[in-house]
Amino acid sequence: MGGGPMGGMGMPAEKSKNFGPSAKRLVSRLVPERAAIVWVILLGVVSVVLSVLGPKILGQATNLIFEGFISAQLPEGATKQQVVDGLRAQGNDQQADMVQAMNLHPGQGIDFAAVGTVLAWVLGLYIVAALFGWAQGYVLNGVTQRTVYRLREDVETKLHRLPLSYFDTMQRGELLSRVTNDIDNISQTLQQTMSQLLTSLLTVVGVLVMMFVISPVLALIALVTIPLTIIITTVIAKRSQKLFVAQWARTGTLNAQVEESYSGHALVRVFGRRKEVGERFDVENGELYNASFGAQFVSGIIMPAMMFVGNLVYVAIAVVGGLMVAGGAISLGDVQAFIQYSRQFTQPLSQLGSMANLLQSGVASAERVFELLDADEEVPDPVEPERPAAATGRLEFEDVSFSYDPEKPLIEHLSLVAEPGQSIAIVGPTGAGKTTLVNLIMRFYELDSGRITLDGVDITHMTRDALRSRMGMVLQDTWLFAGSIRDNIRYGRPDATDEELLAAARATYVDRFVRTLPDGYDTVLDDEASNLSAGEKQLITIARAFLADPSVLILDEATSSVDTRTELLLQQAMTALRADRTSFVIAHRLSTIRDADLIIVMEHGTIVEQGTHAQLLEAGGAYARLYEAQFAAPIDDDEATPAVPTGLTSLTGGAS
Repeated sequence: MGGGPMGGMGMPAEKSKNFGPSAKRLVSRLVPERAAIVWVILLGVVSVVLSVLGPKILGQATNLIFEGFISAQLPEGATKQQVVDGLRAQGNDQQADMVQAMNLHPGQGIDFAAVGTVLAWVLGLYIVAALFGWAQGYVLNGVTQRTVYRLREDVETKLHRLPLSYFDTMQRGELLSRVTNDIDNISQTLQQTMSQLLTSLLTVVGVLVMMFVISPVLALIALVTIPLTIIITTVIAKRSQKLFVAQWARTGTLNAQVEESYSGHALVRVFGRRKEVGERFDVENGELYNASFGAQFVSGIIMPAMMFVGNLVYVAIAVVGGLMVAGGAISLGDVQAFIQYSRQFTQPLSQLGSMANLLQSGVASAERVFELLDADEEVPDPVEPERPAAATGRLEFEDVSFSYDPEKPLIEHLSLVAEPGQSIAIVGPTGAGKTTLVNLIMRFYELDSGRITLDGVDITHMTRDALRSRMGMVLQDTWLFAGSIRDNIRYGRPDATDEELLAAARATYVDRFVRTLPDGYDTVLDDEASNLSAGEKQLITIARAFLADPSVLILDEATSSVDTRTELLLQQAMTALRADRTSFVIAHRLSTIRDADLIIVMEHGTIVEQGTHAQLLEAGGAYARLYEAQFAAPIDDDEATPAVPTGLTSLTGGAS
């Protein structure tokens, strides 16, 4: 990775993680919802029990219809035993056994009143079961959404505790994908799997009990489904898990590429790289397609496989049940109920198998979010922080060493004192460590050795909030959020009055161009603040720093995007602002730092020269060479005219 902020981009890992630990950790996020989950289970139990009783009771209606139909075919006045004896006398023992098992009333037809009563009971059971199921879903939805709400809160809090070095090695689009897409996928997974998983497990248990009550023999046949389900799900899940991890990793990579191309779309057009960007998108999109297709296809095999197993069991139950009815071992209504139970038994098993698809996708997303939550955080603030007795702005570097990469030293044994009210300019070639120096002041990075003190207190002994509240920083890259100009300026000090805000705007010449806008300070900026020029955006960021009224001011190429006249006005305003404040000014245009109290020249992380503008010019060292490179005398016209080859004089008119 490159040294410095945004110096490198990290690629998302595609290595498959352990499914079990990640799933267990995801489930542990539900612990705060224990009470609600108990209610979910109780409501689910009642709903499933009522639903499971339905087929058994409905089987009684079938028995009433079938037995009434048979009774109508028998001679009125005869007893069931006489009918049975007659069938045995004719050698129809199997029919005799079937009639013996029935509750017949020879000569009587179907008792429709009794059938209606049974159907009313079944209808009532299903309505109550549906109500309990709705209540379960309502409570469960709250459990899921609160769990995901807390997860989002944890991720947001984590982002504020991560060091700047983490963001240096993570693509913005990849990070956004974890915070948005992956968490949304977790929410969907929890919502669907928790409801189906609980209902399916309860249904399997309830149906299994009822099947054993009706016929242990048929129940044993149905149990064959369970080991087959486990084997099929396990084999397919192992193959699809890696593909789901790759799918969400590729999603993050594609999002990063799209975000990068969109944010730099102007440069893409300027340099004619639309075809190259499109080809790169096609490659990433193709990789995501392959990973997604493979994951969905492999995991999608589970449901058809389970349906096939369920159909085989259904056929076996129908055949064996029919033989048992013919033999009088079981009633027709019980066989009908058992067939319904077999369907209810295989359906939740199929759902459990198909849930492996969604569950693996959700756990793959959870792993990526947990990676973010497990990232190393900033060094915690001291338990008993110190605060400077007076906010004078005296900064001292004492033998400071720092590097982004241990193999590549950057700043070594740097010592420097910035007195209160002193203006210090930092100059040097790109990569010399100028921005790094001010980042160390802000404690965006931790020192390798040495220390930095603010008003006599080691900055590591202060809280970061206390330290940064004394700092005002304006960067070369402006940052404005979607909102009004007034809100963007007030971001520097939310409790500032309108009068103080206007004073800061006038001091930085923001008021001059804001007055020309139709809505003035209430003008709303879009996400990229594209309705302002680069110079106007930078002026607003400077006004924001002015309003913060810091004791230490850091300007990192803060005037690079304004015109020369505005820059002169800003220099005058900054001179007033820097009074009684320590200021660090990073500038490449040396004309802007002539009046600095101290100019520091850095090369390769080391201070090679320091002094005033006049002293450094007189020394004739590195600063003098930089100055001469910018303000050298014009080249003589004769020297600038290229020599014309003699053979081409006729073409240039030189011969005449």
